[in-house]
Amino acid sequence: MISQPTYFEAQQWAFSYVAAHGGYREDATWLLRAPHEWDATALLVHLQETMPVTEWHQYQVNVQRVCTGWPPQQLVGKAPFFGRWFTVTEDTLIPRVETGDLVEWLLADYPGSAPKQVVDIGTGSGNIGITLKLAHPEWQVTLTDISPRAARVARLNARQLGAVVSVTVGDLTAPLTGQYDVLVMNPPYIAMTEQSQMDISVRKHEPVRALFAPENGLAVYRQLAKEVFRILSPHGRIYLEIGWHQGEAVRQLFEGQFPAAQVTVRQDEAGHDRMVRVCL
Repeated sequence: MISQPTYFEAQQWAFSYVAAHGGYREDATWLLRAPHEWDATALLVHLQETMPVTEWHQYQVNVQRVCTGWPPQQLVGKAPFFGRWFTVTEDTLIPRVETGDLVEWLLADYPGSAPKQVVDIGTGSGNIGITLKLAHPEWQVTLTDISPRAARVARLNARQLGAVVSVTVGDLTAPLTGQYDVLVMNPPYIAMTEQSQMDISVRKHEPVRALFAPENGLAVYRQLAKEVFRILSPHGRIYLEIGWHQGEAVRQLFEGQFPAAQVTVRQDEAGHDRMVRVCL
């Protein structure tokens, strides 16, 4: 084995290793790019450069661990979201493309609005609320999470990315006292009975209570619908990520709680229900 390879040679070693140990070439490439926050083009530019020894040693460890089920994002300690890199740990979910779609929907609804009071509940790494604050610096954005450790990660990301937000700890609306124009949340929505069907990297290395919920994954939506009237302004809006088969159930739940509300279910690119907007 080469003691100090080029990035190209390191990548070729990794391709051979993952092929022999049940891993994925895309993970090997991602682990090469992510420490530098390189895109695919930047990696090509650097491929013939010599890799620092310490980086090479860590890369070998990470490639070996990703083949045992570790998410590559947690091995590097960060993940991209909406064009920025967020610190992630085992106390936070890894940001996903579907959540970016939810943020895009919200931002499209408020392209040039007056300042809003916004709350991101169950914020995790803070990726949703921080992205909204950076898009609309005039908004007052509050982030909450039931996990103190997740809240610490959100504070770190806010500081690193220059977002002036408020971060507080508590379950759903419990720590909130103000009136909010917009509530956004990516809640736990996977049914408890589906745990065994999830990828091992998710089950072992992401926070269980941020993923799974009782009542076929609907428990948090039901609790939120009962509590939210206390903190939402009269014409407030709720934006929620949902499971692909939950659209009608979540619609009925909020329409039952708020008969005058307009509830819209939106699909992802695959045509699956993925997001809900509730306009009071």
